[in-house]
Amino acid sequence: MVSPRTPDPAQISEQEAQTRTAMLLVGGLTLIRLIALFRTPLELYPDEAQYWLWSRSLAFGYFSKPPMIAWAIRAATAFGGDLEPWVRLPAALFQGGAAFTVFLLARRLYDGRTALLAAALYALAPGIQLSATVVATDAPLLFFLSLALLAYAHLQGAEGRRRLGLAAGLGAALGLAFLSKYAAVYAVIGIALHLAVSKTARRSWSAPAAGLAILIFAAVLAPNLAWNAAHGFATFQHTAADANWAGRQLFNLPELGEFLGTQFAVFGPIPFAVLLAGAVVLAVRRKLLAADILLLCFTLPPILIVAAQAFVSRANANWSGASYLAGAVLVAAWLTRWRAHRWAVAALVIQGAIAAGFFAMVMDPRLADSLGQANSLKRARGWDQTAQAVVRKARSEQIGGVSAVAVNNRFLYDALAYYGRDYFGRPLAPKLVIWVRGQKAGNQAEASAPLDAANGQRVLAVAYEGWFNTEMAADFARVLRPEIDDIWLDRKHSRTLDMFVGEDFRPQPRDPKTGYPSPEWKPGDRVVPKL
Repeated sequence: MVSPRTPDPAQISEQEAQTRTAMLLVGGLTLIRLIALFRTPLELYPDEAQYWLWSRSLAFGYFSKPPMIAWAIRAATAFGGDLEPWVRLPAALFQGGAAFTVFLLARRLYDGRTALLAAALYALAPGIQLSATVVATDAPLLFFLSLALLAYAHLQGAEGRRRLGLAAGLGAALGLAFLSKYAAVYAVIGIALHLAVSKTARRSWSAPAAGLAILIFAAVLAPNLAWNAAHGFATFQHTAADANWAGRQLFNLPELGEFLGTQFAVFGPIPFAVLLAGAVVLAVRRKLLAADILLLCFTLPPILIVAAQAFVSRANANWSGASYLAGAVLVAAWLTRWRAHRWAVAALVIQGAIAAGFFAMVMDPRLADSLGQANSLKRARGWDQTAQAVVRKARSEQIGGVSAVAVNNRFLYDALAYYGRDYFGRPLAPKLVIWVRGQKAGNQAEASAPLDAANGQRVLAVAYEGWFNTEMAADFARVLRPEIDDIWLDRKHSRTLDMFVGEDFRPQPRDPKTGYPSPEWKPGDRVVPKL
C-alpha cells in the first residue's frame, strides 16, 4: 500500500507522459510558426514597424503602449538582426510559453487529460495563430497573464513560505503583464471578483503575502508610471482615447453584434459556444466547481466589459483577449466533464484546419489572392516598394537640397523608418519627419519627429492615399513639382502616394475646437496647386 506522502509511481509516469505530450504539441506548433515566419514574403505591417522603431530607442514607455514589446524586439534583433522574421520572433515564443502555461494551469485545477485539451484549444485558436505570427502587445500580455494565473491558482490553499513565494511571483507576473499592455487590468478585476465570491480564496491570503505581492507589482510597474508622469501620462490618455467614449453612440447593437460574432472567429466557433452555454447552464443549475468559479472570474470580465464598450462606442476583436487563457481551460474542463468527446474532436479538427489554412496563406499569399482574401493581407505588402519610391524621389530632389522627408500618416512614417532605414540612417540623408495635422501629437511619430520650421525649409512631402494632401500643402509657402505614384500590392489593390516639394513651412491656423486646420481657410488664401 502506498503511503499518502509517497508519490504513486504510476501517477508520476502518467504526468511525465502528459508533460512530454504537451511539450511536443507546443514545441511542434512553435516550430511550424517559426518556419512560417522565416518563409513568408509578407512584410511588416506598419504597427510592427512602429514597434521595431521603438526598439531602437529603449525606454520605460512609449506614446501608445507600455515598453515590453520594444524590449522583446530589441533582444531578438540584437541576436539575429533586423530582418522581418527576427522582429516577429518574440510573438511565436511568447505564445508558445503561454500555451504550455495553460497546460500547467489546467493540470493544477483539474487533471492531465483536461490540461492537454486546454493547451491544444488555446494553441490552435484562430486569434492565437495571428497573435503568434504578428509582433504586437497581445502575445507578451497573454504570456505574463498566464504566469499570473498559474501563480494565483497555486496560491489557493498555500501556506507559509510557499504562500509568500507565490504572492511574489504573482506580483511580478502582473507587473510584467502591465508593462506589456494595460489590458492586464482585467486580471486585477478577476482577482478582486474571486476574492469577493470565494471564502477559500480570501483564506489563502495573509497580510504579509498581500503586502509582498502589491510591493513587487508596484516596483515592477513604477518605471513605466514614472515615464508616463514625465510625459503627461501619454499612454493612459491614448488608451482612453481608443475607447472613444466622447463620441459614443448609445445602444449600438450592430457594433455589439459584430464584436460577439468576432469572438466565435478568434476563439473558435465551438469553444466560444461551449464557453457561453456552459457558463449559463452550470450557473443556473448551481453545478459550478470551485475551479470553474475561479476561471470564470478571469474569463467573464474581459468579455462583458468589452461587449459593453462595443455597445456604447466600438471595440476590436482582440480587446477581450485576456479571456482566452482561462476560457480555454474552462472549455476543456467542461467538455471533459460532459464526456463530449466528439465535440472536443470537432473543435480541434476545425481549429487545426483553420490553422493549417492560415499558415499556408502566410507562406504563400497567392493562395489568399486566389480565395479572394487579398484585401486582408494588403497592410503587409508593398512597403519596401513604397519606401524605395520615396527614396528615389528624395535622391532626385537632393540636388537642390532637401531638409527633410515629411509624410502625413503614421503608417507611412513607420514603414519608411523600417524599409528606408539604410537610406535615412546615412549621415547626410534628410531627416524623416511627420506632418502634424492637429494642434498636438496624436502618436509616437508626431511626438518624436514632427515637421516644424527648423526642418521645413525645403521638404519632400509625401501624402498617403491623398489623405489631407491639400491641407498639408497649404502649410507651405510654395509647392513645386507635384507627382502621383501608385504602388501595386496585387492585381486589384494599390497604394497611392502624392509627392511634392514644399518650401518654407508655415502652418496654417488650427481650429480651436477641433484642433485641425481651420475651416475658415480657403484654397484661394494661398496658391496651392491641385495634387
